[in-house]
Amino acid sequence: MARRRRGRPIDGVLLLDKSEGVTSNRALQQVRGLYQAQKAGHTGTLDPMATGLLPICLGEATKFSSWLLDADKRYLADVRLGAMTDTGDREGEVLKKRDVPALNDDDIESVLAGFLGEIDQVPPMYSALKHQGRPLYEHARAGREIARAPRRVSIYDIALTSRHDLGFALDVSVSKGTYIRTLAEDIGERLGCGAHLEGLRRLKTGSFDDTDMLDIEALESMSDEQRLERLLPVDALISHLPVLETDSEGARRIMHGQPITLETSALTDGSVARLYHDHCLLGVVTVSATGQCVPRRLINTADERR
Repeated sequence: MARRRRGRPIDGVLLLDKSEGVTSNRALQQVRGLYQAQKAGHTGTLDPMATGLLPICLGEATKFSSWLLDADKRYLADVRLGAMTDTGDREGEVLKKRDVPALNDDDIESVLAGFLGEIDQVPPMYSALKHQGRPLYEHARAGREIARAPRRVSIYDIALTSRHDLGFALDVSVSKGTYIRTLAEDIGERLGCGAHLEGLRRLKTGSFDDTDMLDIEALESMSDEQRLERLLPVDALISHLPVLETDSEGARRIMHGQPITLETSALTDGSVARLYHDHCLLGVVTVSATGQCVPRRLINTADERR
Protein backbone atom coordinates (compact mmCIF):
# COMPACT_ATOMS: atom_id res chain seq x y z
CA MET A 1 0.00 0.00 0.00
CA ALA A 2 1.34 3.43 -1.01
CA ARG A 3 2.47 5.70 1.78
CA ARG A 4 0.18 8.66 2.28
CA ARG A 5 1.82 12.02 1.68
CA ARG A 6 2.16 14.38 4.61
CA GLY A 7 0.40 17.71 4.24
CA ARG A 8 -2.44 18.95 2.09
CA PRO A 9 -2.74 18.55 -1.70
CA ILE A 10 -2.74 22.29 -2.41
CA ASP A 11 -1.98 23.50 -5.94
CA GLY A 12 -1.13 27.02 -7.05
CA VAL A 13 1.45 29.79 -7.25
CA LEU A 14 2.23 32.37 -4.59
CA LEU A 15 4.06 35.57 -5.49
CA LEU A 16 6.30 35.97 -2.46
CA ASP A 17 8.16 39.15 -1.58
CA LYS A 18 11.33 37.59 -0.19
CA SER A 19 12.89 39.43 2.71
CA GLU A 20 16.54 40.44 2.93
CA GLY A 21 18.82 37.99 4.74
CA VAL A 22 16.62 34.96 4.04
CA THR A 23 17.71 32.19 1.69
CA SER A 24 15.31 31.19 -1.07
CA ASN A 25 15.05 27.70 0.39
CA ARG A 26 14.19 29.07 3.84
CA ALA A 27 11.50 31.29 2.32
CA LEU A 28 10.16 28.25 0.44
CA GLN A 29 9.91 26.20 3.62
CA GLN A 30 8.16 29.04 5.45
CA VAL A 31 5.50 29.24 2.75
CA ARG A 32 5.12 25.48 2.60
CA GLY A 33 4.61 25.36 6.35
CA LEU A 34 1.98 28.10 6.36
CA TYR A 35 -0.01 26.29 3.68
CA GLN A 36 0.79 22.84 5.11
CA ALA A 37 1.38 21.81 1.51
CA GLN A 38 2.51 18.35 0.45
CA LYS A 39 4.96 19.69 -2.09
CA ALA A 40 6.56 23.04 -2.88
CA GLY A 41 9.30 24.49 -5.03
CA HIS A 42 10.55 27.85 -6.29
CA THR A 43 11.36 29.13 -9.76
CA GLY A 44 14.96 30.23 -9.43
CA THR A 45 16.83 31.43 -6.38
CA LEU A 46 17.48 34.92 -5.10
CA ASP A 47 20.66 35.53 -3.10
CA PRO A 48 20.03 36.03 0.64
CA MET A 49 20.95 39.72 0.24
CA ALA A 50 18.34 40.21 -2.49
CA THR A 51 14.66 40.95 -1.95
CA GLY A 52 11.56 40.87 -4.08
CA LEU A 53 9.66 38.54 -6.34
CA LEU A 54 10.13 34.83 -5.69
CA PRO A 55 7.26 32.78 -7.16
CA ILE A 56 6.57 29.75 -4.96
CA CYS A 57 4.94 26.73 -6.59
CA LEU A 58 2.73 24.44 -4.54
CA GLY A 59 1.61 20.92 -5.44
CA GLU A 60 1.10 20.35 -9.15
CA ALA A 61 2.46 23.77 -10.00
CA THR A 62 5.96 22.42 -9.28
CA LYS A 63 5.71 20.40 -12.51
CA PHE A 64 5.69 23.61 -14.53
CA SER A 65 8.22 25.70 -12.59
CA SER A 66 10.95 25.08 -15.18
CA TRP A 67 9.17 27.38 -17.62
CA LEU A 68 9.99 30.31 -15.31
CA LEU A 69 13.64 29.32 -14.93
CA ASP A 70 14.16 30.40 -18.53
CA ALA A 71 12.13 33.59 -18.20
CA ASP A 72 13.36 37.16 -18.58
CA LYS A 73 13.69 39.16 -15.37
CA ARG A 74 13.69 42.76 -14.16
CA TYR A 75 15.60 44.17 -11.19
CA LEU A 76 16.25 47.33 -9.25
CA ALA A 77 19.97 47.29 -8.50
CA ASP A 78 21.97 49.55 -6.17
CA VAL A 79 25.57 49.91 -7.42
CA ARG A 80 28.34 51.02 -5.05
CA LEU A 81 31.31 52.63 -6.78
CA GLY A 82 34.98 52.58 -5.81
CA ALA A 83 35.19 49.20 -4.04
CA MET A 84 35.50 45.66 -5.42
CA THR A 85 34.67 42.56 -3.36
CA ASP A 86 35.42 38.88 -3.83
CA THR A 87 31.72 38.04 -4.19
CA GLY A 88 30.76 41.02 -6.32
CA ASP A 89 28.33 42.26 -3.67
CA ARG A 90 28.39 43.92 -0.27
CA GLU A 91 28.54 40.59 1.59
CA GLY A 92 32.03 39.84 0.30
CA GLU A 93 35.48 40.91 1.46
CA VAL A 94 36.75 44.14 -0.05
CA LEU A 95 39.67 43.33 -2.34
CA LYS A 96 40.51 46.77 -3.63
CA LYS A 97 39.42 50.38 -3.38
CA ARG A 98 39.81 53.02 -6.07
CA ASP A 99 39.06 56.72 -6.35
CA VAL A 100 35.73 57.56 -7.95
CA PRO A 101 36.05 60.22 -10.69
CA ALA A 102 33.64 63.11 -10.97
CA LEU A 103 30.72 61.68 -12.95
CA ASN A 104 27.62 63.36 -14.26
CA ASP A 105 24.46 61.58 -15.41
CA ASP A 106 25.55 61.70 -19.04
CA ASP A 107 28.83 59.94 -18.19
CA ILE A 108 26.99 57.11 -16.46
CA GLU A 109 24.24 56.79 -19.06
CA SER A 110 26.81 56.67 -21.86
CA VAL A 111 28.49 53.68 -20.19
CA LEU A 112 25.16 51.99 -19.50
CA ALA A 113 24.21 52.28 -23.17
CA GLY A 114 27.24 50.18 -24.05
CA PHE A 115 25.72 47.21 -22.22
CA LEU A 116 22.43 47.19 -24.12
CA GLY A 117 21.74 44.18 -26.32
CA GLU A 118 23.63 40.89 -26.39
CA ILE A 119 26.83 40.84 -24.34
CA ASP A 120 29.35 38.26 -23.20
CA GLN A 121 29.42 37.83 -19.43
CA VAL A 122 31.82 35.74 -17.37
CA PRO A 123 29.89 34.02 -14.53
CA PRO A 124 31.18 34.90 -11.03
CA MET A 125 33.11 32.44 -8.93
CA TYR A 126 30.53 32.85 -6.19
CA SER A 127 27.76 31.13 -8.13
CA ALA A 128 25.99 27.77 -8.15
CA LEU A 129 27.36 26.78 -11.55
CA LYS A 130 29.09 23.41 -11.38
CA HIS A 131 32.73 22.52 -12.03
CA GLN A 132 33.67 18.85 -11.72
CA GLY A 133 30.43 18.21 -9.89
CA ARG A 134 30.87 20.95 -7.28
CA PRO A 135 29.38 24.47 -7.22
CA LEU A 136 31.83 27.22 -8.10
CA TYR A 137 31.25 28.92 -4.75
CA GLU A 138 32.74 25.89 -2.98
CA HIS A 139 35.91 26.24 -5.04
CA ALA A 140 35.94 29.97 -4.32
CA ARG A 141 35.67 29.41 -0.57
CA ALA A 142 38.58 26.97 -0.81
CA GLY A 143 40.67 29.66 -2.48
CA ARG A 144 40.59 28.10 -5.96
CA GLU A 145 40.04 30.20 -9.07
CA ILE A 146 38.38 28.25 -11.91
CA ALA A 147 38.47 29.47 -15.50
CA ARG A 148 34.94 30.24 -16.68
CA ALA A 149 33.89 30.58 -20.29
CA PRO A 150 31.88 33.72 -21.08
CA ARG A 151 28.19 33.25 -21.73
CA ARG A 152 25.96 35.20 -24.10
CA VAL A 153 23.21 37.09 -22.28
CA SER A 154 20.88 39.93 -23.23
CA ILE A 155 20.34 43.29 -21.54
CA TYR A 156 16.97 44.47 -22.82
CA ASP A 157 16.80 47.73 -20.91
CA ILE A 158 19.03 49.54 -18.41
CA ALA A 159 18.16 52.92 -16.92
CA LEU A 160 19.68 55.18 -14.30
CA THR A 161 16.91 55.85 -11.77
CA SER A 162 18.70 57.73 -8.98
CA ARG A 163 22.10 58.72 -7.61
CA HIS A 164 23.56 58.86 -4.11
CA ASP A 165 26.91 59.69 -2.51
CA LEU A 166 28.30 56.17 -3.00
CA GLY A 167 26.86 55.24 -6.39
CA PHE A 168 23.54 54.95 -8.14
CA ALA A 169 20.45 52.79 -8.71
CA LEU A 170 19.53 51.02 -11.94
CA ASP A 171 16.34 49.57 -13.35
CA VAL A 172 17.48 46.67 -15.55
CA SER A 173 15.68 43.99 -17.59
CA VAL A 174 17.70 40.95 -18.61
CA SER A 175 17.59 37.47 -20.08
CA LYS A 176 18.00 34.24 -18.15
CA GLY A 177 21.48 33.53 -16.86
CA THR A 178 22.43 37.18 -16.37
CA TYR A 179 24.31 37.94 -13.15
CA ILE A 180 23.52 41.44 -11.91
CA ARG A 181 26.57 41.30 -9.61
CA THR A 182 28.80 40.81 -12.62
CA LEU A 183 26.98 43.53 -14.53
CA ALA A 184 27.62 45.97 -11.65
CA GLU A 185 31.31 45.02 -11.59
CA ASP A 186 31.65 45.45 -15.36
CA ILE A 187 29.93 48.86 -15.26
CA GLY A 188 32.33 49.93 -12.51
CA GLU A 189 35.32 48.90 -14.62
CA ARG A 190 34.13 50.94 -17.59
CA LEU A 191 33.61 53.94 -15.30
CA GLY A 192 37.22 53.53 -14.21
CA CYS A 193 36.69 53.00 -10.49
CA GLY A 194 35.32 49.49 -9.98
CA ALA A 195 32.04 48.65 -8.25
CA HIS A 196 30.03 46.03 -6.45
CA LEU A 197 26.36 45.36 -5.87
CA GLU A 198 25.08 47.03 -2.71
CA GLY A 199 21.44 45.93 -3.01
CA LEU A 200 19.13 44.03 -5.35
CA ARG A 201 15.37 43.75 -5.66
CA ARG A 202 13.61 41.58 -8.25
CA LEU A 203 10.57 43.27 -9.73
CA LYS A 204 9.53 40.84 -12.47
CA THR A 205 10.07 37.30 -13.70
CA GLY A 206 8.33 36.15 -16.86
CA SER A 207 4.74 37.42 -16.83
CA PHE A 208 4.73 37.90 -13.05
CA ASP A 209 5.51 41.29 -11.53
CA ASP A 210 5.61 42.81 -8.05
CA THR A 211 2.02 44.10 -8.09
CA ASP A 212 0.45 41.32 -5.99
CA MET A 213 3.40 40.13 -3.94
CA LEU A 214 3.01 39.21 -0.27
CA ASP A 215 5.74 38.97 2.35
CA ILE A 216 5.90 36.31 5.06
CA GLU A 217 4.57 38.67 7.73
CA ALA A 218 1.44 39.38 5.69
CA LEU A 219 0.90 35.65 5.08
CA GLU A 220 1.28 34.87 8.77
CA SER A 221 -1.44 37.38 9.64
CA MET A 222 -3.98 35.75 7.30
CA SER A 223 -6.44 32.96 7.86
CA ASP A 224 -6.11 29.71 5.89
CA GLU A 225 -8.95 30.79 3.63
CA GLN A 226 -7.35 34.17 2.93
CA ARG A 227 -4.03 32.53 2.07
CA LEU A 228 -5.71 30.16 -0.35
CA GLU A 229 -7.41 33.09 -2.06
CA ARG A 230 -4.01 34.61 -2.83
CA LEU A 231 -2.82 31.60 -4.82
CA LEU A 232 -2.70 31.92 -8.59
CA PRO A 233 -3.87 28.91 -10.64
CA VAL A 234 -1.32 26.37 -11.85
CA ASP A 235 -1.64 27.46 -15.47
CA ALA A 236 -0.48 30.97 -14.59
CA LEU A 237 3.03 29.54 -14.96
CA ILE A 238 2.42 28.59 -18.58
CA SER A 239 0.04 31.35 -19.69
CA HIS A 240 2.37 32.15 -22.61
CA LEU A 241 1.76 28.74 -24.22
CA PRO A 242 -0.99 28.23 -26.82
CA VAL A 243 -4.21 26.50 -25.75
CA LEU A 244 -5.72 23.24 -27.04
CA GLU A 245 -9.02 21.69 -25.99
CA THR A 246 -10.01 18.02 -26.12
CA ASP A 247 -13.17 16.00 -25.45
CA SER A 248 -13.75 13.49 -22.65
CA GLU A 249 -12.34 10.57 -24.67
CA GLY A 250 -9.24 12.56 -25.55
CA ALA A 251 -8.85 13.54 -21.91
CA ARG A 252 -9.09 9.89 -20.84
CA ARG A 253 -6.47 8.80 -23.37
CA ILE A 254 -4.00 11.61 -22.63
CA MET A 255 -4.25 11.05 -18.88
CA HIS A 256 -3.29 7.43 -19.49
CA GLY A 257 -0.18 8.58 -21.32
CA GLN A 258 -1.54 7.94 -24.81
CA PRO A 259 -1.15 10.43 -27.67
CA ILE A 260 -4.21 12.00 -29.26
CA THR A 261 -4.78 13.87 -32.52
CA LEU A 262 -6.23 17.39 -32.60
CA GLU A 263 -6.58 20.23 -35.07
CA THR A 264 -3.28 22.05 -34.62
CA SER A 265 -2.73 23.71 -38.00
CA ALA A 266 -1.89 27.02 -36.31
CA LEU A 267 1.05 25.38 -34.48
CA THR A 268 4.41 24.35 -35.86
CA ASP A 269 5.98 20.92 -35.50
CA GLY A 270 7.45 20.52 -32.03
CA SER A 271 5.33 23.23 -30.45
CA VAL A 272 4.40 22.94 -26.79
CA ALA A 273 0.82 23.73 -25.77
CA ARG A 274 -1.51 23.69 -22.79
CA LEU A 275 -4.25 21.06 -23.01
CA TYR A 276 -7.68 21.47 -21.40
CA HIS A 277 -10.89 19.51 -21.08
CA ASP A 278 -14.02 21.39 -20.07
CA HIS A 279 -11.81 24.37 -19.18
CA CYS A 280 -9.75 22.28 -16.72
CA LEU A 281 -6.01 22.00 -17.27
CA LEU A 282 -4.82 18.48 -18.08
CA GLY A 283 -1.18 19.37 -18.63
CA VAL A 284 1.29 20.26 -21.35
CA VAL A 285 1.69 18.39 -24.63
CA THR A 286 4.15 18.41 -27.53
CA VAL A 287 2.54 18.77 -30.95
CA SER A 288 3.75 17.09 -34.16
CA ALA A 289 3.29 18.26 -37.74
CA THR A 290 0.38 15.82 -38.16
CA GLY A 291 -1.50 17.12 -35.12
CA GLN A 292 -0.50 14.32 -32.79
CA CYS A 293 -0.29 15.54 -29.19
CA VAL A 294 2.09 13.65 -26.91
CA PRO A 295 1.94 14.11 -23.11
CA ARG A 296 4.83 16.08 -21.66
CA ARG A 297 3.66 17.11 -18.16
CA LEU A 298 0.30 15.99 -16.80
CA ILE A 299 -1.74 17.09 -13.79
CA ASN A 300 -2.66 14.68 -11.00
CA THR A 301 -5.94 15.39 -9.26
CA ALA A 302 -6.09 15.98 -5.51
CA ASP A 303 -7.97 12.70 -5.09
CA GLU A 304 -5.17 10.79 -6.82
CA ARG A 305 -2.69 12.22 -4.33
CA ARG A 306 -4.56 11.39 -1.14
